Amino acid sequence: MQSRLRTIVESPRFTRFIIAVILFNAVILGLETSDAVMALAGGPILALDRLCLAIFTVEIAAKLVAWGPRFFRDGWNVFDAAIVGVSLVPAGAGLSVLRALRILRVLRVVSVTPRLRRVVEGLFAALPGMASVFLLMGLIFYIASVMATKLFGAAFPDWFGSLGASAYSLFQIMTLESWSMGIVRPVMEVFPQAWLFFVPFILVTTFAVVNLVVGLIVNSMQDAHAEEEVAATDSYRDEVLTRLRAIEERLDRRG
Repeated sequence: MQSRLRTIVESPRFTRFIIAVILFNAVILGLETSDAVMALAGGPILALDRLCLAIFTVEIAAKLVAWGPRFFRDGWNVFDAAIVGVSLVPAGAGLSVLRALRILRVLRVVSVTPRLRRVVEGLFAALPGMASVFLLMGLIFYIASVMATKLFGAAFPDWFGSLGASAYSLFQIMTLESWSMGIVRPVMEVFPQAWLFFVPFILVTTFAVVNLVVGLIVNSMQDAHAEEEVAATDSYRDEVLTRLRAIEERLDRRG
């Protein structure tokens, strides 16, 4: 029974069915945010939501039976079980705020879609390298915030009156959101040479350091893809060798 159940839960048809339920449930959860829709068809919508949750619960239970303790060795299985478990928390148990996290069920699309899993795994693999880049970014922001507070704080206290205000203003400038007409040009009307501070800051943060983060993520995804291809090749090779041995044994018996 265990092997048969494992075959079912690992089949592409079962996976496609779960993906369809996840996407359908995402639409249902979105409809629950509309007062007009809930007033019109609140009962059926809540019933469909409970049906989706029941399907997810049965799926997790089936995987637990099929794989046994090995179920918890896969981080994605634990992720799925945690999301479904949060959805099962009773509303009156003092943890009703967790019920709002039901929308996290949509993230299960990642766990059941290999390509999306590869993207997330590549992102996590890039975190160690990104930590160094973020440390560099933090140093640059701290230095620039101190300088901006001392240079422009007296004239523009709302933007640069304190270290925190300067850091936030510089973050807005780094994202290039209303940085020129909103902040830099008004500052330059009082300090005409202020561009000597802001332009190098944008070049270093927006066009250099941020691109380092993008490069690290891309490299990690490429490495993850390469590892997956190697694993698939090894699996195919092992399968071919197994079949060849089986054929060789049959020939030996006939001989």
